[in-house]
Amino acid sequence: MSTPDPADSSYVHGSHPDEQQRLSLLNGLLNDVCLRELRLRGGERVLDVGSGLGQFSRAMARVAARVLGIERDPGQLARAHALAHAASESHLAEFRQGDALALPLLPGEAGHFDLIHSRFLLEHLRDPLGAVREMARAARSGGRIVLADDDHDILRLNPEPPGFAPLWVAYQRCYDRLGNDPWIGRRLTSLLHAAGARPTRVTTIPFGSCAGDPHFPVFAANLIGVIGTARERMVEMELIEASAFDFATGALREWKERPDAAIWYSMCWAEGIV
Repeated sequence: MSTPDPADSSYVHGSHPDEQQRLSLLNGLLNDVCLRELRLRGGERVLDVGSGLGQFSRAMARVAARVLGIERDPGQLARAHALAHAASESHLAEFRQGDALALPLLPGEAGHFDLIHSRFLLEHLRDPLGAVREMARAARSGGRIVLADDDHDILRLNPEPPGFAPLWVAYQRCYDRLGNDPWIGRRLTSLLHAAGARPTRVTTIPFGSCAGDPHFPVFAANLIGVIGTARERMVEMELIEASAFDFATGALREWKERPDAAIWYSMCWAEGIV
């Protein structure tokens, strides 16, 4: 789960420690179900593009033979090494700094990997097709590319908090203004095809919850946190007034305490064969 370089103006969220904590908790919610969907057989050589904190890279490495994680942000990379060390899992995966648009592959690595995986990366790139083409370059003949990303238009809250609809529209427009695609999830098969891979499977990963679920507070906090990191940009771009932003996020905090609150969402998932 990538965090591109905060100096890159196309990235919305930054890499403050609070943001790293949000991403770490998000990994905890998604990693098990994503690992099941990957259907690793064991012995595969895996490239994780946009590996972020490295938690999912290490989860894959417990099954696969070798995992190489590529992460652009040096802060996230350092945190990935620290987390691996704390878990006594530094041996499981290799982490390397590099850009998804110019993968830092060593001689002999291109055309070598059985599986190339990317999650929550393409939505933050101005050239997502360039990144998927790089993934195709890294895959062996017959290797798989797995893309998992957002279509932010899918999100629904019930009961909908006051002011949330314009807040969420403004959040999506923030991506659009930065040259990114907040609806890229629906285009994953097109990206695979354009990069020379044959799309073979699509599915969705449930990413919803309700107040009676023990994990609901984490889901709700993630939603509030991901919007909160974009506040400055959204206001600067005049996508929403500061007062309207604060009113809507305040309503969100009240909503998450409701006994009937629910989040309906899912992550888009597409696989292709090179």
